[in-house]
Amino acid sequence: MQIASTISTQNGLTFLAARSNSFGRHTSRLNPLSRQASVLNQTLTTESTRTHLSNLDKLLQKKAPPPLLHKDSCNGSSSENRVKNPLECLNLSKFWPEMKAAEELSPRQLNRLQRLLSMSAERSPRNNLGSRWREYHGSNDWAGLIDPLDENLRREVVRFGEFIQAAYHTFHSNPATSEDDSLFSRQVALPDRSYKVTKSLYATSSLRLPSWVDDFAPDLGWMTQRSSWVGYVAVCDDQREISRMGRRNIIISLRGTATCLEWTENMRDVLVRVPGGENTEQNLPAKVECGFLSLYKTPGSNMPSLAESVMEEVRRLMELYKGETLSITVTGHSLGAALALLAADELSTSAPDMPPIAVFSFGGPRVGNRAFADRISKNGVKVLRIVNSQDVITRVPGMFVSEELDQKLRDNSMVAEVLNVLDNMPWAYSHVGTELRVDSKMSPYLKQNADVACCHDLEAYLHLVDGFMASNCPFRENAKRSLARLVTEQGSNVKKLHKSKANDLSLNLDNQPVYID
Repeated sequence: MQIASTISTQNGLTFLAARSNSFGRHTSRLNPLSRQASVLNQTLTTESTRTHLSNLDKLLQKKAPPPLLHKDSCNGSSSENRVKNPLECLNLSKFWPEMKAAEELSPRQLNRLQRLLSMSAERSPRNNLGSRWREYHGSNDWAGLIDPLDENLRREVVRFGEFIQAAYHTFHSNPATSEDDSLFSRQVALPDRSYKVTKSLYATSSLRLPSWVDDFAPDLGWMTQRSSWVGYVAVCDDQREISRMGRRNIIISLRGTATCLEWTENMRDVLVRVPGGENTEQNLPAKVECGFLSLYKTPGSNMPSLAESVMEEVRRLMELYKGETLSITVTGHSLGAALALLAADELSTSAPDMPPIAVFSFGGPRVGNRAFADRISKNGVKVLRIVNSQDVITRVPGMFVSEELDQKLRDNSMVAEVLNVLDNMPWAYSHVGTELRVDSKMSPYLKQNADVACCHDLEAYLHLVDGFMASNCPFRENAKRSLARLVTEQGSNVKKLHKSKANDLSLNLDNQPVYID
């Protein structure tokens, strides 16, 4: 591979060092320390640059690159230390026998390929939200910010999704829960270093599998444990970020279903009454799914319930930062989205001076009945549900298939009374809050027949949010998020063209960061 020296030395060092790092050592996609590497890389010498170039060529099985060229700016030519975009130097026809040379690719195709092979996501600007933070936190139910999608809101939604990815990563790195776990906070690699984790959270099932299950599969004992690490509480601890956001934010992040008992609880879909009061307008008790409430309220043998942990930690942080402007953001995916609603509902009534509460949920199921939805709205909790039209999880449990049809029927006084009777049925579920609807079929990278797992996948959700412009617009061309992780986790659902090219280039997609900050 012949690489001309036409970019600045500093940019070349940064790019090449990042490439070498991803091939050379295993780093977590969610590890903030990977950001520090880019700073250190800028101090490398020219000799080190040649080494990186040589290593890169060996990986791509090409010839060693020529030394960096330096033109004399005194002779009328500017100093050129810039290394060409590697895509300009690759013989794409060799990698892609079904396509012609790179110069015949359209600019749009080349741009997509560049982002597919990007070693990290481009960085979206962090705009100052100080004067409008309540609006972005849902004070007006995100009116005028969703369709078309406001750029600042897009960035906030993706960032909250990455907090959930950190919860998934932490759990899967050590799924077992010991008796001493509740005494310490797990090490969580947060996607935003301006936050610090203050509390680990555990969910406990009220069910218990037979003892013979552990005997049958002793290596999978963690699958039958009743209490599992489910998320964390974190607080913004950086004064510059607090100033940018206009307040100090407390985040409660909750992962989705991962253990056998959690899946079993998901199936217990009969509505049960929430402790606490009734809807005064319709005189109907607020009810939620039995399994969700069980995971939220059940204490473990050696640890408090998820509800107790959340309430205790939020009160502690409110006291610690008393006098400051605070907000509470609860975010979760799948089961975590359901638990997020339960936590937000209880927080809203736990103290008269409770800060504004907003829920950002991804791929969440229905949680309770209409009285529960009305109760959350009445208590001032703002909910933004991010929903993929192809995700079946967002349509269960419940008897109503279409929320829009349900509302239209209720607007008709002739059938409203009948529907009020149906609200008392055991499976009369209703969604909560404002909806941001995306569609996996709009992505130019995902197959039209992507499977259920892909349509519910959190990374697929963040990919779709990053590309969403408006309900009547195509996927945006200037999407910032790297495709590396999507290819890694949902390769079978990525269009063959993009998947095969990534494989041909032997990219180490397992270690790609996905930060957007």
